[in-house]
Amino acid sequence: MATLQRRSNGTWSIQYRDEYRRKKTITLGSKYKERIAIQLKDAVEVLVSKKINNDPKQDRVTKTWVDNAPPEIRMKLARRGLHDLPSMHTTKELWDTFLAEHCDMYEETMRTYLYAKGRFFAFFKPTELLDELTQDRMREWKAFLQTKYRSPRNDKPLVEATVAGTMTKAKAVFNWAKRKRWITVSPLDGVGRGSYRNKEKDRFVTQEEYRKLLDACTCQEWRVIVTLARIGGLHPCEILVLRWSDIDKSKHRFRAFNSKLKQYDHLYKREVPLFPEVATELDALRSLPGNEGQEYVINRYTDREKSNLGTQFARIARRAGIGRIPRPFDNMRASRATEVYNEHGAKKESLWIGHSVRVAFEDYLMVTDDDYAVAAGAKVLTATSKTEPVTTQ
Repeated sequence: MATLQRRSNGTWSIQYRDEYRRKKTITLGSKYKERIAIQLKDAVEVLVSKKINNDPKQDRVTKTWVDNAPPEIRMKLARRGLHDLPSMHTTKELWDTFLAEHCDMYEETMRTYLYAKGRFFAFFKPTELLDELTQDRMREWKAFLQTKYRSPRNDKPLVEATVAGTMTKAKAVFNWAKRKRWITVSPLDGVGRGSYRNKEKDRFVTQEEYRKLLDACTCQEWRVIVTLARIGGLHPCEILVLRWSDIDKSKHRFRAFNSKLKQYDHLYKREVPLFPEVATELDALRSLPGNEGQEYVINRYTDREKSNLGTQFARIARRAGIGRIPRPFDNMRASRATEVYNEHGAKKESLWIGHSVRVAFEDYLMVTDDDYAVAAGAKVLTATSKTEPVTTQ
């Protein structure tokens, strides 16, 4: 049993007897309100009782309160043997060690972590202790990124999608620290990342535009690339590693591999329907002289996982007369995801396009001008350019 007293100087005194019946005291400064002092007294009673009874099972409510208590209070409990010592690891050590242990990640992924690290230290000091970081500080950092931070590359503010990506990378780093037992709770738990979606860059690529793109391609390989992206819904890295042996005409499907998702078996290798448009363009490419003995479908790019297809696609789009398409492969994939979802439902869209239903709703599915026209009973438009993202509550 612990007792709480208010001293004449305004400080709080919590007294209790430990497992050896020795009298112990924890003091709190006058800056703490009575509510905090009472909560600390209750926590001390639970922690002392478990120590006396040698009960290793943690009380969930007490653990949550202690983990989220100010560092000063946790330090006082640690000095009395009622709480594990706080982490002495710094923010610099956190990021440096995490990146060193994950040096084998893809170059593009590493670059996004380095960007996130730079934005982190634009707000936090490298010498700050992990155990002193709180949810409120993380929310302040997020607000800083949204309102005050300027990109060192172009001196422009960050868009919401970039802020969300930065928060996601930081959450991964702090979750790693939890697994390493550097911290008991992540300060980013409960701090929303925001939306990855940049509405200004959403662009539904219509079927009419797809056919114009095909006509503007200068070779059959690029016709296949555009078709696999817009009709198959594949990422560029999946297109370039597609083998002829991955295509199973007898089962009307082909296998798509994404080496970046090896930890998720259903996403790393998924089966996609052999849509008629895809089959037609593949057959045309296979019939060309010299392609009979090729292992890969696309052979004009040697670096199969890092080649930049965007430059050539931009030329094709200009030649097709449809203007600039922002994030072209993402938007072609999102356009196909929207069509598959509308025609076949959420489950098949998730399996065939290769992401969770939640990701589909947050980052891919669109509402097009044609959807509004159909709902209003009006004539369906022949070309759609304006889109709105599907959102979930």
